[in-house]
Amino acid sequence: MASSSGTSSGSSSLIQNSGSEEDLQALMDQRKRKRMLSNRESARRSRMRKQKHLDDLTGQVAQLTKDNHQIVTSVNITTQHYLNIEAENSILRAQVGELSHRLQSLDEIISFLNASNAVVLGTDNNHDSSDSMSGNCFTTAEHIESFFNPLNQPIMASAHAFQY
Repeated sequence: MASSSGTSSGSSSLIQNSGSEEDLQALMDQRKRKRMLSNRESARRSRMRKQKHLDDLTGQVAQLTKDNHQIVTSVNITTQHYLNIEAENSILRAQVGELSHRLQSLDEIISFLNASNAVVLGTDNNHDSSDSMSGNCFTTAEHIESFFNPLNQPIMASAHAFQY
């Protein structure tokens, strides 16, 4: 009898153990499902964060590309202005050189005329202006005019002569 009672108490404990084992298994399955759901939700949030970061970076690339294009356009315009001004400066430098050369030539002519006037005035002092021996006695104004305009024709000057 003792063995039957032992068996019955043993079988009831097996039934209890298997019942609590099933409960434990169900509890573990439930925790596992919760963990899986939690992991899925966490992975979904992580993918959303990555997508948002990628979208932000894509927007930043578009903005920087636009800014870069504007800067390149601005640099090209500035470079063109620089080249235009440099060309204009080159022309002006050439004009300054030419005008300096002309001024030097005119200064030499004036020096020559001043020296000629001194000679003419010196001979005028020695001769009477109405003296018939000299024949070709010029006043200073007539001498200068004959030097600049040997054919006694008017000299025409225009602004175009000084432009290149």
